[in-house]
Amino acid sequence: MSSSLSHALESSWPLWEQPAHFDLGHILNSAITDVLEPDRIGGLGIHHAGLWECDLASNTLIWSGGVYDIFGFPRTAPVTRDMAVACYAEHSRAAMERMRAHAIRHRCGFTLDVEISASAVGEARTVRLIAAPVCEGDLAVRLHGLKLLLDTGANRAALR
Repeated sequence: MSSSLSHALESSWPLWEQPAHFDLGHILNSAITDVLEPDRIGGLGIHHAGLWECDLASNTLIWSGGVYDIFGFPRTAPVTRDMAVACYAEHSRAAMERMRAHAIRHRCGFTLDVEISASAVGEARTVRLIAAPVCEGDLAVRLHGLKLLLDTGANRAALR
């Protein structure tokens, strides 16, 4: 695990706790940042957040503007799950896939700090991934959640 993630958060939680884990989404409403382009966000960019959803049958993604910004994709670009997963640093990708499979199988949410690789966005980024399944009966049909930009390589360098 990289030094930037040495104190990374990784937890699984029951769905009835979802409101407590998604409260940050109400505080940092992505609708506000969606109307502003990344260069107009300025200092708030360090706290950038976005909402996302993934249909489990088709792996189709729906992202708010904040998620596009975090991953460095143009907001109008069609992004597949494979494209997004390829942006994760290898150690984060493995942890994310493990937590995702657990969440789908056990119908529980999870919180995980991940690293988006520098090759994907020009600088390493630490992102908090908060996810929960949407269930129909006993079957998880979608995952949805919040991605919160915690840190960038440029921020870490400035703090040294």
